[in-house]
Amino acid sequence: MSSSSVRVTNYPAIKNAPLVGLAEGNGAFNNLHFAAFIVVVPYILKSFLPLVKYGGFKTYLFMVLLTGPPTAVAYWALNSIYGSRKNEKVTLPGKDIEEYITIKDAELAKVYKGKEKIPMQVFHDAFFDGKVEFKGDVLDLLEQRHDWAKMNFTYELFKYVFTVFIPEVVVHSQAQDEEQVRGHYDRGDDFYEWFLGPRMIYTSGIILNPDVEESLEQLQDNKLAVVCSKLDLKPTDKLLDIGCGWGTLIAYAAKNFGCDATGVTLAKNQAKFGTERIAKNGIPSDKARILCCDYREIPTGTKYDKIVTLEMAEHVGVRRYSQFLSEVYDLLEDDGILVYQVAGIRPSWQYEDLVWGLFMNKYVFPGADASCSLGWVVSKLENAGFEVKNIDVLGVHYSATLFRWYKNWLSNKEKVVAKYGERWFRVWAFFLAWATITSRQGGASVFQLTLHKNLNAYHRVAGIKNHASIHVKFEKEPILIE
Repeated sequence: MSSSSVRVTNYPAIKNAPLVGLAEGNGAFNNLHFAAFIVVVPYILKSFLPLVKYGGFKTYLFMVLLTGPPTAVAYWALNSIYGSRKNEKVTLPGKDIEEYITIKDAELAKVYKGKEKIPMQVFHDAFFDGKVEFKGDVLDLLEQRHDWAKMNFTYELFKYVFTVFIPEVVVHSQAQDEEQVRGHYDRGDDFYEWFLGPRMIYTSGIILNPDVEESLEQLQDNKLAVVCSKLDLKPTDKLLDIGCGWGTLIAYAAKNFGCDATGVTLAKNQAKFGTERIAKNGIPSDKARILCCDYREIPTGTKYDKIVTLEMAEHVGVRRYSQFLSEVYDLLEDDGILVYQVAGIRPSWQYEDLVWGLFMNKYVFPGADASCSLGWVVSKLENAGFEVKNIDVLGVHYSATLFRWYKNWLSNKEKVVAKYGERWFRVWAFFLAWATITSRQGGASVFQLTLHKNLNAYHRVAGIKNHASIHVKFEKEPILIE
């Protein structure tokens, strides 16, 4: 099938992909094959190795433990290298790697040249160190990544998984969260302002009109309005924002709806900035405040009518996810509303998605290991006692947001390099560019769920008026069926 069967778009709202940017990557994996290798390999080895071939079932289990990790590594590595693309409707140009990047490191240049593609992990680490350069705009060249980079699992990726990622997933202590969050978000307000802009909102905005290039500020104002509408805020409400960032939503909610608003963040700089923003907007301190503490330290004596958490739950970790949701459930009034926005991944993944996720965990959001599929998130929420009212998938909205962040970041390059150095500029330019792509194509996404407690006495009918997705607007009045 020719590449002309894949349609490109030209919407002003987003950075549209060129045809080559719509190519699928390798997603070869089979759970049955993987399990068979884990089970069969130790059996075969046990059958002829002199020291173990006369052993029984316990010896076999020992061999499973012994051979399981290297077998898994071999299976993942080989599939990521030799597996086929999910489909080949887009024909790759097949240009030499030199058309896209310049390799300044002599050792790398010996290995990766001509048609020999470079592993993405090897490339981005070298790019951060100034050993390779893009021949043009970072985002434009990343759109063509499948023609010059391969998304295989390298030794460095496996090393990171086994020595850093898995131990952090298992432990995920409060001290670990505090160190990672403050190390990330307390870097400097100016660092974040240089891409977030004046709203200082580090979560996805919302497109309301794809045929218009709305500004970053408009996208974020749209999101604030949508979230507050879903919360159905009233002046009598007590609102809690868990992971409130720089406090913009807290100030917006208190100022526009007169509710009593409390924000929680672990980052000291964010708490200070948010407190000053509240005062600057003329909101009394007894109506809105920012608490600098861990979510586990939120005072339990108060119940909240409305709770919101926007892209904070990823930092909670898989291990403590259920416990976190139970705590949120206990903080919410029985007739309360929860708006829960979380970044996640597609279950029908490609190896690019995994390489991307490990890059993010190492360089951008350390400890954020709970970016899972929508089905997993819903299951956890329902098990905690919540009922889903509405789900909006905002991946392409995030792409639009990230593209604006990317342009802001490039425009402030001199300031970033002068204060934080060339490496930090490169890491964030690469992150924002690749994030613009992966959220547009579905590799990573954002899910915004509206929920309430699954209780008999919850009056679900009261939520119909602000259940936006059922209030459709027709271009013309439909002809009814008689």
